[in-house]
Amino acid sequence: MSSATERGQSTVEAAFALPVLVLLVLLLLQPGIILYDRVVMQGAASEACRLLATTSGGDVGLAEDFVRRRLGAIPQLDQFHVHSEGCSWVIELTGDEASNVASARLATEVRPLPLMDGALALLGLTNGQGNLVVQVESQQQVQPDWVDEAVEGRDPSNWTGI
Repeated sequence: MSSATERGQSTVEAAFALPVLVLLVLLLLQPGIILYDRVVMQGAASEACRLLATTSGGDVGLAEDFVRRRLGAIPQLDQFHVHSEGCSWVIELTGDEASNVASARLATEVRPLPLMDGALALLGLTNGQGNLVVQVESQQQVQPDWVDEAVEGRDPSNWTGI
């Protein structure tokens, strides 16, 4: 049977250990949120490049709609994607099947978790609103190099006649 002093000692130990555990969870949770955002954004950017590489006429609207649907997998919580003052997605897509390179750049803002916001601001990792900016870029060569050297060139309409 434990004495009253041993029970009191475990209460004091718990009082010291609990804040440390909460801080460790916060330290692990913030990078996990940012990693999740980056993985979804990188996948959307890569697929947008593949879509642009097969689109003629530079119709970027279709690719942008596709990217926005893919980015819907990120919760509309400020800790994942700041959405309260309007959407903060920045989507820049360039290229088509006649280009050398198709590229996509996606960016958003993420509000840091409590306790992390002060530390990140001190490190200079936040913008003017106190948010983290998460950005990914993807580039893809549209056609292999030998296509440029071919007689038919880059124009896919010339390929169909062959």
